[in-house]
Amino acid sequence: MYNLDKVSSKKLEKLSTNKDWYIRFSVAINKSTPANLLVKLSTDEDYLVREAVALNCHTPVDVLVNLSTDESSEVRYYIAKNPNIPVDLLVNLSTDEDTDVRLAVAENPNTPSDVLIKLSTDEHCRVQWSIAENPNALVDVLTD
Repeated sequence: MYNLDKVSSKKLEKLSTNKDWYIRFSVAINKSTPANLLVKLSTDEDYLVREAVALNCHTPVDVLVNLSTDESSEVRYYIAKNPNIPVDLLVNLSTDEDTDVRLAVAENPNTPSDVLIKLSTDEHCRVQWSIAENPNALVDVLTD
């Protein structure tokens, strides 16, 4: 990944339109990228760029909401891992068809305990096991 930490907003804007997906990815993951560029990059044709937007802790909530229904399960996975994801999106993603998305919800420290209880009976043991990593997991959930 390119180190773009000290790049000006104007330069980041120019780089956000680069034909190389890796350059756009580097802009999208950068903590200094302005919200307006994250909004723009959230609709990038390359799912890896959208993943970077999903993981960026400065991505606006409305962008997280839009990306939570992305066709790419990898993008939804990173939305579920974002520390700023609203609780209602965690609840929605807890029933995602993709096991890894549900696993990310189970690991997210913002996931409410009632959602963790539901995930403790998930059909995939990886989801169940990941609850043990969550600080909100109730002892009852972990011992049943």
